[in-house]
Amino acid sequence: MELIKISEDKYYDYRINAMFDCYKWDPQFCDSNTLSKYVLVLTKKENEEVIKLTEKLDKETRQAEEYLNKNKKLAKKLLLPKKIIEKIPNMKTYDKEQNVRLMRYDFHPSVEGNWVVTEVNSDVPGGFAESSILPDLARKTIGRRDLEYNSFGDRMIDAINDKLNRKGTIFLVHCTCFSDDRQVMQYMGDRLKKEGYKVIYGAADHINFKNKKAYSILDNNTEEIDMIIRFTPLEWLIQMKPRRWDGYFDTITKSCNHPISIYAQSKRFPFVWKDLEKAGISMETWKSLLPETLEVKKIGSREGFIYKPIYGRVGERISIKEACKGDEYIKILKDVKKYPKQYLAQKKFQSMPIKSEEKEEYHICLGSYTIEGKHAGYYARMSLYPRIDSYASDIPVLVEK
Repeated sequence: MELIKISEDKYYDYRINAMFDCYKWDPQFCDSNTLSKYVLVLTKKENEEVIKLTEKLDKETRQAEEYLNKNKKLAKKLLLPKKIIEKIPNMKTYDKEQNVRLMRYDFHPSVEGNWVVTEVNSDVPGGFAESSILPDLARKTIGRRDLEYNSFGDRMIDAINDKLNRKGTIFLVHCTCFSDDRQVMQYMGDRLKKEGYKVIYGAADHINFKNKKAYSILDNNTEEIDMIIRFTPLEWLIQMKPRRWDGYFDTITKSCNHPISIYAQSKRFPFVWKDLEKAGISMETWKSLLPETLEVKKIGSREGFIYKPIYGRVGERISIKEACKGDEYIKILKDVKKYPKQYLAQKKFQSMPIKSEEKEEYHICLGSYTIEGKHAGYYARMSLYPRIDSYASDIPVLVEK
């Protein structure tokens, strides 16, 4: 891994172009710039290793979720929301050949010289434009056309075309009040329009379901939908209580991602591995890469563990003390004590920081996508602290030829 700095005289234009040409509409969180001044370059060997591990993880994950979908009793160990547990029988209509399955696995380099995977973003991973067109902008900016990248957008379009053959209407479900959600869907929508699809943007309750088929109910767009691309997390959808939400579970309309994605999204996913292996499903790759994970009540006096929320996103409420601000660490510990079942304990690993040419050290999270079981590009973030949260910055990933 290597960090290549974007020179000061080029960074301003790079940032402006990222905003207007690469759908990075608001590269800021509070007072923090969230668009890195660096480019991350992987060696050919590192790239090949991550791709191999990613596809192995994905095979295990997809086999696991299909088994869990047929075993409601085992799925309860994941502590899924009660309303989702009730809908598991409805998901028997799931057909992996009809739906597009998208996931992103978070890789971290460790001081021991190996890769550590902390989780899979199984439900609604983001970063679409950052892993599709931002790398090309970065490559042009630093003048390194000898470096290459795997465009997530190209792989996604290939998968959708394979299901729909460039025909039909695609509904992009997202939280319409959030610009950072809309920028993800806008990039995808613009790409889909170029392919010839009709695109409708809307919220989760702008879809109605009849005879297990999805229909748009928006004015001037009341029609049958050929595919749903959902960017609203499933547990958020349940909490928002939109009308007709249960139709997502048994619809025969094609989708990305189908609610089957909730099984691996729960951070309690490791707690069913023994049962899965008894059923003949190997979790060998996962066990070799994920730090030891335990229920909070089983920690006792053991040291060296951090706490993570079961459905946490963007690094929120993870108790890495040196990365917490103000009294955040104390608040997390209080919350864990009050709601222990909403957290799990994970063995803390030592992240290997990468040094910049100015000798600053940055911690990297390398998100590796899969679409339909195949590697589909990278979305990386970097931080001065060993926790990748909302203050972290997006960094484009290029690979040595």
